[in-house]
Amino acid sequence: MLDSLTVSPESTGAGLRRATRPLTAVALALALAMPLGMTYTAPAMALTGGMPESFADLAERLSPAVVNITTTTNVAQVDDSMRPVLPEGSPFQDFFNDFLDRQPGGRGMPHGPRRSSALGSGFIISDDGYIVTNNHVIESADEIEIETFDGDKLPAKLIGHDPRTDIALLKVESEDPLPFVSFGDSDAARVGDWVVAIGNPLGQGFSVSAGIVSARNRTLQGSYDDFIQTDAAINRGNSGGPLFNVDGEVIGVNTAILSPNGGSIGIGFAMSSAVVERVVAQLRDFGETRRGWLGVRIQNVDPDVADALGLEVAAGALVTDVPEGPAATAGIKSGDVILEFDGEAIEDTRELVRVVADTDVGRKVDVVVFRDGKEETLNVAIGRLEEPVLASAPGAPQDDKPMAQEETVVLGMTLATVDEALRQQFGLDADVDGLVVTGIEEGSDAFVKGMREGDLITEVGREPVATPHDMRDQIEAAEEAGRNSLLLLVRRDGTPRFVALSLSS
Repeated sequence: MLDSLTVSPESTGAGLRRATRPLTAVALALALAMPLGMTYTAPAMALTGGMPESFADLAERLSPAVVNITTTTNVAQVDDSMRPVLPEGSPFQDFFNDFLDRQPGGRGMPHGPRRSSALGSGFIISDDGYIVTNNHVIESADEIEIETFDGDKLPAKLIGHDPRTDIALLKVESEDPLPFVSFGDSDAARVGDWVVAIGNPLGQGFSVSAGIVSARNRTLQGSYDDFIQTDAAINRGNSGGPLFNVDGEVIGVNTAILSPNGGSIGIGFAMSSAVVERVVAQLRDFGETRRGWLGVRIQNVDPDVADALGLEVAAGALVTDVPEGPAATAGIKSGDVILEFDGEAIEDTRELVRVVADTDVGRKVDVVVFRDGKEETLNVAIGRLEEPVLASAPGAPQDDKPMAQEETVVLGMTLATVDEALRQQFGLDADVDGLVVTGIEEGSDAFVKGMREGDLITEVGREPVATPHDMRDQIEAAEEAGRNSLLLLVRRDGTPRFVALSLSS
């Protein structure tokens, strides 16, 4: 009986495809010629639409290019001098002596470094031995060794790594050319397409699993994330291994899983080849990544912000701050909405970050911005992204709350003009001016939009403000212009962002 069988995803898919694909002319003729009650069983063959009946040929062809990775790290051990000092004759003395005797080297012996090992996967991308894996697989490793499908073990050298995308490039030396695989076009992968993962799950050796593309363009926590989600079984040890399409091309690097217990529950993530291929090329050429840099702080445009700015569609990247850099040199200003970058429409901040990072350093590109109700085109020479410098945290607020010189309630916020007492209380820089939020009504639109006590409002309606009266003037101007929202430039801990508040509140 069918309901008593346990079937695999690939056999389920094949059965579904056989049941729904159009009959060929031969099959139709045979069906018409057969006596009633008889059935025709088609011979096993590769099916149309790119899905095979079996992944065996694919696995046999691709596995030789996949490697197991073992890393060794020397971990310093605590010597006997770190043991607790106990009073003479303490009943705990024997307990600690027995504990120390069981440690490597024993009590009174020098304690050398301990060797810690980790396992992962990778894949060869050239016959001269370049290997791609995850950065977290080899991070802090003192020794890296790869094992091929045939069981050969080779020492590997780290060429470069990129923590932002969790990608690393290794190199091994071999007398003979090595089998390798090529990258495919991850952007062409569609939700529902079949994929195959090969790797070293849980240190069990070479293993193949199959599934489908469950989702595209997933983000986890990185600015450059572009993950393919799959239900192909991925476990610890699969990290760094390839995700193949049915043509045998690498469209992703298996990186992470979502799991409550550490095992696969069918939610795995592979960094797309669209990201990986470019990172790998830079690591191979330079030993590091060289990303483009525009030099702006940005946020997404929501419908309220679009209304406040007069944009017809809530799209683009809203510039909140322009520190010294390429954008400032080209004339981009805070409050501009970047609509287009080098001919590519910008839907949101994530899209802008991606296209800027992929732009060659030093290249000049046209940037279309929306400013004061119209579009302008500016030419920007792209710089090189460097590691960010962390800003020091502001001082902690004082317990005592000094009275402000001028204070009023506007749109659910209690606002005060900046003075020295408020600068000290909220840790504000000496060179900033504006309105400080000294109180806020829970449930107000401002509270819902994330405004909090201590926020500094420096601009309202694209105009600088210094007193609550200035803000009321901007509210009246927005209402006269028929606006439903008012745009505020707000700074918190020195970081600016735009907030659009509803005037009806």
